[in-house]
Amino acid sequence: MKTILFIDGENFKGKIESVFHNSKNTKLKWHQYDFKGLLDKVLDSIKIDKKLFYFAKIKEHPKTKIKSQQLIQEQRLLKTHLEKQGFDIILTGRVRGQIENSPNHKNILVFKEKGVDVKIAVDIVRLSCDKKVDKIILGSSDSDLQSAISETKARKIECIYLGFESLSNKGLSYTTDRTILIRDSEVLEYINAPR
Repeated sequence: MKTILFIDGENFKGKIESVFHNSKNTKLKWHQYDFKGLLDKVLDSIKIDKKLFYFAKIKEHPKTKIKSQQLIQEQRLLKTHLEKQGFDIILTGRVRGQIENSPNHKNILVFKEKGVDVKIAVDIVRLSCDKKVDKIILGSSDSDLQSAISETKARKIECIYLGFESLSNKGLSYTTDRTILIRDSEVLEYINAPR
């Protein structure tokens, strides 16, 4: 039986980015951030057998071809960086562009991720039903995953919520067996991965 860490990549990155923004720190380069160092520190008392990062597939959008190509390249760099740090990458769902009204009533193209939380939920429940996991750690603050956590706990699988001290999700803290919160100072400590 295994302990598996499930990380919603964009959700997790968003929380880290928020910490850096609030600290007025330098701009992050995701393909240089030390995710392994951060997670090894905050989860040091837990032996993790598999570490999964989930991301949506980015496709080129005809209205923003240059920006799309830039995002695709950044995702490739991050994927390679995370794989070198020992993470398995799961590309699922997609990033979809849609036109929305902005506060000043102009139409703007907004990119939204679809399908990642569903894939994480399916994988968590499938592995628990197949008795291939005895502990899961969820690195996501998406409340939509509470149902998957409840189903997993019903099968006597220990569930840990991995969140951020300044942006924790109370619902996930309540639903899981245990909560581990990453401190802002820990996030800032790992801006550069060792070379």
